[in-house]
Amino acid sequence: MIKACIFDLDGTLANTLESMAYVANEILKSMNLKPQPVENFKYYSGEGADMLIRRCLKDAGDPELTHYEEVRRIYRKKFDEDPLYKVVPYEGIKEMLKELKKRGMKLAVCSNKPHVAAVKVIEKMFDGYFDLVIGQSDLIRRKPAPDGPLKAASEFGVSPSECMYVGDTKTDMETGTAAKMHTVGVLWGFRDREELESNGAEKVAEKPQDLLYICEEWKND
Repeated sequence: MIKACIFDLDGTLANTLESMAYVANEILKSMNLKPQPVENFKYYSGEGADMLIRRCLKDAGDPELTHYEEVRRIYRKKFDEDPLYKVVPYEGIKEMLKELKKRGMKLAVCSNKPHVAAVKVIEKMFDGYFDLVIGQSDLIRRKPAPDGPLKAASEFGVSPSECMYVGDTKTDMETGTAAKMHTVGVLWGFRDREELESNGAEKVAEKPQDLLYICEEWKND
């Protein structure tokens, strides 16, 4: 029986692709490095901002990562100042969340986005929808470590087997699997069905409303 749903943020609840690309490319241009196509950020993302910067710099003409510390500092500063720039919720997400709450489901966010930025995004874009937000911090290891989802389950007073973990990348599927939760991959985010299923997705949702049907199916198991 499912009692809690835990969601990734970037690429699952909100489309942050243009936001990440815009900020990173503005920094690259200021350093005379090559801006990267927006689509590339679907693959740069998923394992935290630090990994995104490393991948981006290598493609931009800095394989030795000589600019890494400076880019990392500026990137984090810009997102701390305005984590909502060009960020929009995916169509149908709010309606799906409202229905889950109406059914009595506990809802949490577990993101590799820095904790302060994750909280700002959720408070501004999804105020009142979530019971708990967990971003990356010194106290919570970055996904795919299961620390975040397990903390959510503990705070909700439910077992991992009573939780559904939802995300859009292999990192998310590995996270849910490591936490021994039911895993659902979503196709409106940054990666494809093959990646999700080959990395542990038990179910794949094509649109947000599918999560209601999947949750109901597992809730009655």
